[in-house]
Amino acid sequence: MKRLFFYFLLFLLLGGCVTKILAPIQVPTPDHYIDYLSEVKPILDNRCVVCHSCYNSPCQLKLSSYEGLDRGATKKAIYNAARLKSMDPTRLFTDAMSTEEWRNKEFFSVTDNTAPDGSNNSILLQLISHKMENPVSTGDYFPEASDITCAENEKQLAGYLEKHPNRGMPFGFPPLKQKEFDTIASWLMQGAHGPTPEQQKKLSNAPAADEKIIAKWETFFNQHSPKHRMTARYLYEHLFLAHIKFDTGSPAFYELVRSRTPPGQSLELVATVRPYDDPETDFVFYRFRRIHSTIVHKTHMVFELNDADFTRINELFIEPEWLQEPHEVGYDTALSANPFVAFAQIPPRSRYQFLLDQAHYIIMTFIRGPVCKGQIALNVIHDHFWVMFQDPDHDLSVKYPGFLKLQQDNLKMPIEMGSDSKIFKVLASRHHDAAKAYYHARQDFYMAHYYDGLGLDAIWKGNDKSDAPVLTVFRHFDSASVHRGVLGDLPRTMWVIDYPLLERIYYALVAGFDVYGNVGHQLAVRLYMDALRVEGESYFLDFLPSDIRESTMREWYQGADFKNLKYQTAGMGTQIDYVSSNPKQEFIEKVINEYLPGEFGIRFDPVNYMEAGRSYPSLPEQYVSNQDFLQAFHAASRPGTNLFRLVQDHNINVGLVRIRILDEEDLVVSIVINRWHDNVAYMFSEKNTLNPAKDNADFIEGFIGSYPNFFFDVRKDDLPDFFDMLVNFDDSEEMLERIKKYSINRADPKLWEAYDWLQARFLQQEPVTGGLFDLNRYYHRATGNSTIERE
Repeated sequence: MKRLFFYFLLFLLLGGCVTKILAPIQVPTPDHYIDYLSEVKPILDNRCVVCHSCYNSPCQLKLSSYEGLDRGATKKAIYNAARLKSMDPTRLFTDAMSTEEWRNKEFFSVTDNTAPDGSNNSILLQLISHKMENPVSTGDYFPEASDITCAENEKQLAGYLEKHPNRGMPFGFPPLKQKEFDTIASWLMQGAHGPTPEQQKKLSNAPAADEKIIAKWETFFNQHSPKHRMTARYLYEHLFLAHIKFDTGSPAFYELVRSRTPPGQSLELVATVRPYDDPETDFVFYRFRRIHSTIVHKTHMVFELNDADFTRINELFIEPEWLQEPHEVGYDTALSANPFVAFAQIPPRSRYQFLLDQAHYIIMTFIRGPVCKGQIALNVIHDHFWVMFQDPDHDLSVKYPGFLKLQQDNLKMPIEMGSDSKIFKVLASRHHDAAKAYYHARQDFYMAHYYDGLGLDAIWKGNDKSDAPVLTVFRHFDSASVHRGVLGDLPRTMWVIDYPLLERIYYALVAGFDVYGNVGHQLAVRLYMDALRVEGESYFLDFLPSDIRESTMREWYQGADFKNLKYQTAGMGTQIDYVSSNPKQEFIEKVINEYLPGEFGIRFDPVNYMEAGRSYPSLPEQYVSNQDFLQAFHAASRPGTNLFRLVQDHNINVGLVRIRILDEEDLVVSIVINRWHDNVAYMFSEKNTLNPAKDNADFIEGFIGSYPNFFFDVRKDDLPDFFDMLVNFDDSEEMLERIKKYSINRADPKLWEAYDWLQARFLQQEPVTGGLFDLNRYYHRATGNSTIERE
């Protein structure tokens, strides 16, 4: 009796804590067969893929292809800064090829249904149904820091939703429309089938228009001569992330992969962690595999191949005499992780010229490469800088290949330690001392050869094969973007990159970086990139007057231990005659205005760039032309305006503004916020280096970045009020009401309408290089939804 009473009390005490079991969702019998490709996939693309793609998909649930949907989700987190041991890679289409294989890797289904007939209890349907029933999102949403569920069964999901009733899917966004929900529900009731065999064949196979050119390139890549084999290996290691587009009019994209089987046979993928890892096969074949996942912009790095490129690669690699008799080399890690050793037989001029021809793509891989979520690569750089390149005729490593031979041990990178680097070995690693030794040897070498200094002709000016000789890099906190030309105002820092630096940036941050690696591996890459950044900045400073080089570098590293930078000027003079008090600005203006060929069309940003003596404009008296609108944006970015209170309050790093203009095409302007860092030589506590009072903004017509985190929607007639709000923003109730009129936060019922329009415009403007934006970083504050009525 006492025991019975005890259990009764226990039940009463715990009754309020018992998790309810989610009831299955009742779904009417579908009135037709739901086609996955034409009916389901468009909904997933437009409402789910915006967060569920790439490595940063919550729960690794990638919905950009049926294969990812079928694979399902996992509790394993890819991004884990405290991971002491590397995790097994889980790359879709690479590390497992069947549902059963993914289940063995701890992925669970989100579409399985165990409910009685007429109902469905799949995780996917429960989450989107819960959102339909609880459409209002509350609280501040920063998704990657939020408690997002990776529930693998009904009990776990019920407990999560009971605790967080406003966190159905889409997470923090408006719910699906009823018709969209009904389509997904009916498809799940029919078994969550994928493409038919005929549809899958069409998705996977190359269109007829591409077959001939693919055969041509695969023949080139798979010739047996050592010269062709080593050329193919070098090209593959630099193109393994590329979305390759052939000049045939076909919309298809491809990836270059290694296979155990030759062209004409079913592809048998060589799945290694890094592109230079041992394929463990007697003869590796290079094949083109069609990409049939939805194209998302953050990983869409296009590399176009046509007949002119075929000729160019032959000119660079096959026709020249090599430094040694062509021969194949092995895949020992110490060798393959050092491209200066692995490819020593190929003339450095050939290698560097290939990289220069594709400079935008190569730098993009560093900016948007395998890290996808970019803190590891990106908190090592300033928010805005311009990149130039050393001319091959003035690059001493190209002119004198023996220098690379002498320095090959100092050019070793910490990536040779693999994915499980021990932290104590990283901190005691000889790679840091080697990098310092190489850097100093390089600077001494340049001083000996160019004692009087370098002139403008030492900067790469491009040729008819180049895409852009000067690039702009914007960092948007943990993502970034790279653009052709010089965008924005004069940046605080600039880089000049030579061949050894470009190759090491690529191998350290792209080819050799393992997103699944342990904390030691990530730390090693981060520390090494510090040294590479200093090199790039100092090579730029070597063009400036010698008496301001060190002081300029010190200004870039306020608060940092300057001795730890190991900065060394080349000690040479300069052949550039400076007449102004701002040599940095004078130098870049000489490069852009006088030196670069006009056919590249590289000119300073007419809105944001401040020539010497130019002052910020006032707000225009009237808003008639696009130039008036852009002038107003520039006026709003004047230092000291309250625009920066607004962007800090709403955590805006890159936002998009749609200006609606009657009887004309609407204008899209990107707001790019450049956060001031006293220095970027920190390892932790980035916030301690920030100085919001020195932040600046660039307003650029068109689309910047892959992760917009705020939308504004403004009618032309409302522009005076909108810009007054930007300039005079404060925390008053009146101002908060005004911002609601124009802003669209994450939970705004009109969010999807705004997103769809902006996404369509982007794809219209960039049909080849465009892709779906990612909304993982999109900001939401519960202080209200916008109230503007939009047509």
